[in-house]
Amino acid sequence: MVLQEEFRTLLTESVGPERARTVLEALEKAPSVSIRLNPSKLKACPFPEAASVAWSPYGYLLKERPVFTLDPLFHAGCYYVQDTSAMFVGHIFRQLLERLEPDATVLDLCAAPGGKSTDLAASLRERFGDRFSLLANEVMRNRFGVLRANLDTWGDPCTGCVSRDPSAFGDTPLFDAVVADVPCSGEGMFRKDAQAVAEWSLQTVEFCAARSRRILRDIWPVLNPGSYLVYSTCTFNHFENDDTVEWIASELGADILPPQDFPPVVNTRYGQLLLPGLVPGEGQYVAVLRKKGEPEKVRKADVFRLFQAQRPVLPDASAPAVEVNRETALRYLHGDAVVLPADAPIGPVTLCFQGQPLGQGKNLGKRCNNLYPKAKRIKMDVQ
Repeated sequence: MVLQEEFRTLLTESVGPERARTVLEALEKAPSVSIRLNPSKLKACPFPEAASVAWSPYGYLLKERPVFTLDPLFHAGCYYVQDTSAMFVGHIFRQLLERLEPDATVLDLCAAPGGKSTDLAASLRERFGDRFSLLANEVMRNRFGVLRANLDTWGDPCTGCVSRDPSAFGDTPLFDAVVADVPCSGEGMFRKDAQAVAEWSLQTVEFCAARSRRILRDIWPVLNPGSYLVYSTCTFNHFENDDTVEWIASELGADILPPQDFPPVVNTRYGQLLLPGLVPGEGQYVAVLRKKGEPEKVRKADVFRLFQAQRPVLPDASAPAVEVNRETALRYLHGDAVVLPADAPIGPVTLCFQGQPLGQGKNLGKRCNNLYPKAKRIKMDVQ
């Protein structure tokens, strides 16, 4: 990997020479592979010899990368493929849950592709059951479709998604917490995306820092006084990380919550930084701020209705469940007509694999019409 000298200099300036050397060495190695379970659907990791992720009760680091496309449990939303470093945002959010109350409203501001949204949903459900609302937003329309599909697959009914510019949310306090994993210069994507390496420059860093501040200024009014902002990036430099957190506190009005020790995660001035080589993942920065002011006891708005959120499309719970084997499940997910077991009921059915719903079909006896959405069908050969 050919890295610009300016990147090396800024990295050293931001994390120190010894840690910079560790990062640079790690960037020459292959990235890790990890998943996070959906605790509403799966309790045990389906991959043998996986190692638990220290900061996620649902996270597992895999020894090698399987073909996820050919695993029906992946399509059933039983787990989400997510970098271990990105899971640290969920860890920080879980620390805030005891400060929130039932019927909490949470905004995941820059949500695509949906990894952090699904992590937040799992933690909120574990804490509050059905008494929460998680609104996931993605302003880029080409990324919004991926977010919606992933929320559909995850299948939590207390989530919804929208595509709005932060400035379009208005100025009424609505949310008890906002998670902002802002667009950044992507230093934590270098091992997975050659384009991120090619596009990096000091000008890009400056642009991203300025854009993040614009995003946060626009969204700040909808965060309730006394409520929390979880700010994160997948980059390492101080301009987009600590400097921006300091700007939020001074310019928008917030108190910075001091980071807790969690080795090998590095504590910075205001947040916590996961660095490749110190952790197995690609890197993440996270900080937490509390908006100045006291919370107002007002009736909570229905944020899904207010912003016309698109809700998850869930399998029809009224249709009889029919268990199928792996071969039939993959053919169904491919969009093929399949033959169900002889004792399967005639008419609408829900095809399941290892007890997990995959989607709908109409069983005619000699064959079953495939009603799996065309946009979600497996494109590769499943034979």
